Amino acid sequence: MGYDFSYDDVEFLRSAAGTEALTQAAGLVLTPASLLQEMPTLRANYGDRAAAVVETVLVRRRAGVKLEHADRILATDAALQQATATVVARHRAADIAARHPGAVVHDVTCSIGSELLALTGNPGIGGVIGSDIDPIRLSMADHNLSVSAGVPRVLLRGDALTPTSTADVVLADPARRNARGRTFRFDELVPPLPDLLAAYEGRSLVVKCAPGLDYDLLRERFGFEGQVQVVSLDGGVREACLWSRVDGPQRRATVLRGEGGLESGSFEITSDDPDDIDEPGIGEWIVDPDGAVVRAGLVRHYARRHGLRQLDPQIAYLTGDSVPAGERGFRVIDQLGVTEKVLRAALAAHDCGSLEILVRGLNVDPDQLRKRLKLKGTKPLSLVMTRIGRAGTAFLCEPGLRFPH
Repeated sequence: MGYDFSYDDVEFLRSAAGTEALTQAAGLVLTPASLLQEMPTLRANYGDRAAAVVETVLVRRRAGVKLEHADRILATDAALQQATATVVARHRAADIAARHPGAVVHDVTCSIGSELLALTGNPGIGGVIGSDIDPIRLSMADHNLSVSAGVPRVLLRGDALTPTSTADVVLADPARRNARGRTFRFDELVPPLPDLLAAYEGRSLVVKCAPGLDYDLLRERFGFEGQVQVVSLDGGVREACLWSRVDGPQRRATVLRGEGGLESGSFEITSDDPDDIDEPGIGEWIVDPDGAVVRAGLVRHYARRHGLRQLDPQIAYLTGDSVPAGERGFRVIDQLGVTEKVLRAALAAHDCGSLEILVRGLNVDPDQLRKRLKLKGTKPLSLVMTRIGRAGTAFLCEPGLRFPH
């Protein structure tokens, strides 16, 4: 659960004494074992604030791969988990600026301010408002925004379901955890997604959600008519974003790599792109499209763009004679049945000693299967298991390569 910060903890951490304490603690090991020796000194120096100091340093270390200025932020562990990665937040800020030049944007669930930092750093945004119901996170956001000298901003305490501004664009990020853990129900988000849509009906609303939510159900039951954008970063699907009152395609996949620019291999594909492709078949390579493309239902559109086709109309694996830049490709060695006897014999014949197993469309646990295959060879290989029609099929492949390689 992490340390439960008080408002006084945050005020101390923001002070000169708190800054000194954090600097001292940052030079310590702070593992469970080392804290037995380190904590008495910290408590002697900082009293009841020592635990808040330790937790802040540990949160900053965890934030290093996700947020810019991680060594200066204040955050709770739960807030860090939900915070938008800097690359993703900057891309969204650029999106908003392009769709609404000069807009004032109100983040009504600003938490520790990860979205606000990206918005204030974009010169195409006219102004930024941040609000949150939690005064502790709001104080953390105020501190975190001090690293940015961008466009004008205002912070205030408020309930996300009570409109408190006439901003051009409203941004929200409902919490996806409740007392029972992670939830994928619209009405169990905090605040509930249907309530958010109702509170800002008729306004330009951007809502960050989990990619596992049922967005077809959202359209059918709650009448959402906007765009669903699924975003991945360096191969991991991060979120789906709902855009109301926008022109253009209903679905969009945004694949971000590195710093998120086109020069790093980032790209977008939409439901307005053509999706007519050749009949299913088997080529030299099998391609596993980025998860954002799959979650957005744009596999055929992606295949058309790169001259690929599907192994099966219902399966997301693609195939062709080349592999798109930035994607992993698996060169096919052999096509097999999926019984363990057949697989074991083929793997032994190819001297397989380590095996990556990819599965779609079959009820197979890769880790359990790998153990049962009892590999004894020396070569690394890959196994792509799927369904073609009603028949389970496996493709023995060379180790996966990311192109260009």
